Amino acid sequence: MTRVFITIDTEYSSGLYAGPDAASRAENFARSIGCITPGGPAGVSHKLELLNHYGQKAVFFVDPMPALVWGVAAIEDIVGPIIAAGQDVQLHCHTEWLGHAGSANPLASKRTGLSIADFPLDEQCEIIAYARETLMAAGAPAPVAFRAGNYGANDDTLRALSANGIAYDASHCPALTDGLCRISLGPEDRDPVRHMGVIEVPAGTIGTLGGGQRHAQITALTLAEMLAAVRHAKREGRESFTLVSHSFELINRRKLAVNPIVRRRFSGLVKALAGMRRVETGTFAGTPPTLPAFAKQSDPLPATAMRTSLRLAEQFISNTLYGAL
Repeated sequence: MTRVFITIDTEYSSGLYAGPDAASRAENFARSIGCITPGGPAGVSHKLELLNHYGQKAVFFVDPMPALVWGVAAIEDIVGPIIAAGQDVQLHCHTEWLGHAGSANPLASKRTGLSIADFPLDEQCEIIAYARETLMAAGAPAPVAFRAGNYGANDDTLRALSANGIAYDASHCPALTDGLCRISLGPEDRDPVRHMGVIEVPAGTIGTLGGGQRHAQITALTLAEMLAAVRHAKREGRESFTLVSHSFELINRRKLAVNPIVRRRFSGLVKALAGMRRVETGTFAGTPPTLPAFAKQSDPLPATAMRTSLRLAEQFISNTLYGAL
């Protein structure tokens, strides 16, 4: 059995909060969480309905840091429906919000930073403790898993997670070698691995024609590529495969319009996984990732010219007609 983790980073936008036309909490929620459009909602509630309809599970990594400016009620509005739907809530953390918090910044130094890796170990421990307590105050069970905002973790982040009793991290993205993640793992580390006191669960990847990797994100791969990657993981005997999404990815937030191509990817993924033999969707709380039985790291789905060409065409249409997020 191969377990697929559909992970959804669920977050208000600090950019909308601090932009030239600063959005209220209600507007930020509508654009980032609910994704309310003239064509109906396409955010968290829409995804919860799809998951329920097909009997599938997902992991919602919820960022509680906006409570620094809006209070815990802002996070309760996110956590409540997810818990009521029987889905998994885990911890996400965008430290950009510390820069908006002013005197509410919980750090004695009042230090701010783009990513949690920008902070020393002792302050990372404090940030994670604050985020954990706030998420629980909003109604979530004690989190067992974490993903850094912007994937911006380092080895000290994992040490801080261990110190806070959080057993899993999902910040390592093997395909994004030039990103903000500074965990001392490489592009070849594609399977869960024990590292710095926690189990690191990498984001999934597929191979590219140039010999590199592309990350398994809803906006980065076609539905055909995602399903091919899951089938490849099953054939290779992989215990798990992790897909990444965001609460707002099915819309263009500037235009408040649904992106039908990306929405079809997500709904098609959930529907197809429900019908796959020897594949199940999992949660970190109930059916967490396990360490692989063999020491050798698995290989990603090899690229083909056909799948790559179809993706490039689909991405061009998506970006041209519906725009970026």
